Amino acid sequence: MEFKDIVMQRYATKQFDGRMIEEAKLFALLDIIRYSPSAFNLQPWKIKVVTASKIKANLRPHANDQPQITSCSHLLVFCANAELEPLVDKVVDGMRSGGMAADTVRQYEAMMKGYVASMNPEQRMSFAREQIHIALANAVNGAKSLGIDSCPMGGFDPAAFAEVLFLPEEYVPVVLCAIGYAADTPPPKWRLPREEVFF
Repeated sequence: MEFKDIVMQRYATKQFDGRMIEEAKLFALLDIIRYSPSAFNLQPWKIKVVTASKIKANLRPHANDQPQITSCSHLLVFCANAELEPLVDKVVDGMRSGGMAADTVRQYEAMMKGYVASMNPEQRMSFAREQIHIALANAVNGAKSLGIDSCPMGGFDPAAFAEVLFLPEEYVPVVLCAIGYAADTPPPKWRLPREEVFF
């Protein structure tokens, strides 16, 4: 499928048919998400993959009782990780192991550490949230490329989700993506006309 067709055919599925995604397709999608771009390649996210029906049922009241939560195959909970210093260290290790020149690594490390040090906690969280939405875009388009339907979701209680999922304190739920196979029909796709978007 051409990428343009993927973008045009993808829609926010409101009802899934309950079928589970095949393991090979799921892992292919997780790799598409894993390879998402992020500033400095910091990848400031953790993604909780929820499959258990009981857990999804416990989460649904904290997501405005939306049926996607329980009818989907898998629920992806994208969490921001604002503890950036350890991520910088991992990127630096990756650059070294990839054979990048030592001087280049040192310069890049200094730049990353300076940028991270300049941010207060609110800015760090905002940074992580921004990066997560890049990964979310890969998730919804990647899913469609594999014949999987999806629904990105923002209407939920992050604190309640963190409690139900026993998430470590440093991982803050930001956005959800329900994935599975659609049991509904996509509505006509509507977007603002080109002249109202580009200037």
